Amino acid sequence: MTNGKSEKKSEASPAKAQPKVNWDDSDMQTTYANVVNAASTQEEVIVLFGTNQSWKGAEDQVDVHLSNRIILNPYAAKRLAILLGGVVAAYEERFGALSVEVKK
Repeated sequence: MTNGKSEKKSEASPAKAQPKVNWDDSDMQTTYANVVNAASTQEEVIVLFGTNQSWKGAEDQVDVHLSNRIILNPYAAKRLAILLGGVVAAYEERFGALSVEVKK
C-alpha cells in the first residue's frame, strides 16, 4: 500500500569487491642485485638488475654483472615506482633514513 508519496528505494550499490589474487610462486627464481639501472622508450621501461663485481674499492673501472632485465609498460612502471616509494618510506620509518649519496 502506498501513501501517495513517491517512494525512492535507497539502493546503495555495494562497493565493487576486489578480486582475490592467487600468487603462484611455483616457477619463481630469486636473484640478488645491488646495482639497478633503467632506460625507457615511448612504449616501455627497461629495468636492469645486476651485481657489482669490483670488490677492491676505488678502481678506475667498475664491473657489473647484469642478471635480469625487466621490461614494463609505462603504466606498470608508474605503479612499481609508487609501490617502491611506499616500501622505502615504511622502511625508513621503522629503521631510519637511507642515504644514497655517492661517497667520494
